[in-house]
Amino acid sequence: MPGLLVAAERHLRIGGPADLADAVTRSHLDDGRCVGWYGPPTPGWRVAIDAERANAAVPPALARRFGVQDFWARWTRAECCCKLSDVPVAAWWRRHGLSTPADGSAVWRTLWVADLVVTVGFTPTPPTP
Repeated sequence: MPGLLVAAERHLRIGGPADLADAVTRSHLDDGRCVGWYGPPTPGWRVAIDAERANAAVPPALARRFGVQDFWARWTRAECCCKLSDVPVAAWWRRHGLSTPADGSAVWRTLWVADLVVTVGFTPTPPTP
């Protein structure tokens, strides 16, 4: 898994949603673009991504609640963890704010690609009963 995170830039594509329909997973941006993950299969792991425009204004209510320092990086990490944990973002906020728990099983990397902040995260697939 660490190798995929180190090389994450090579596995991301930015384009229109129709162009990235075959991505393993995608994140939709507010300007109509999409970021897709095209990494190789990772047996035993789930992958999620979240992306935001790096220069987007932080909504005032969120700025008051969480501050603006490094906001979009913290936001994309929390969103990735939500996706990997199947936890609604509002429930995550109550428990963790925009932080990522150190004791979690998720591994992630946040990077800046073009005008975007993107977090790629992985977590082990739960065992089947």
